[in-house]
Amino acid sequence: MAKKTKAYLDTAALIAALDSSDTHHPLFAQLFSDPPPLTTTPLVVAEGHGWFLKRYDPVRALQFMSFVKDLAVLDILEAGRETVKGAHQVLKKFHDQGLTFVDASGLWLMERLKIRSCWSTDRHLGLTGVPLVIHE
Repeated sequence: MAKKTKAYLDTAALIAALDSSDTHHPLFAQLFSDPPPLTTTPLVVAEGHGWFLKRYDPVRALQFMSFVKDLAVLDILEAGRETVKGAHQVLKKFHDQGLTFVDASGLWLMERLKIRSCWSTDRHLGLTGVPLVIHE
């Protein structure tokens, strides 16, 4: 069996997997049924929790947190000073793209760790050439 390639996990993929009204829900529901090793940051977790809390309610936000907590293949990396510096460089480079800090952090992390696959529906996460799983 071929080794699965590590992928960066963005908020948009988590939302798509857990919100059946999302256009990409079927794809991400399937992908999460047998995922490769995934990497993300607490920034993505915070963004996703906030999305479910504001869009739905505290119950859905807790369901989101349970999903993340129980996702055994997920490596949640610390986001400290180095991440802030790296994200700042990305924000300057792509200043005309309207990137969020979370997106810039993800772009920096993929470059730093040489991750070559991104689980996202957000076109911004493809700015550095890492393919989005929705296009693979």
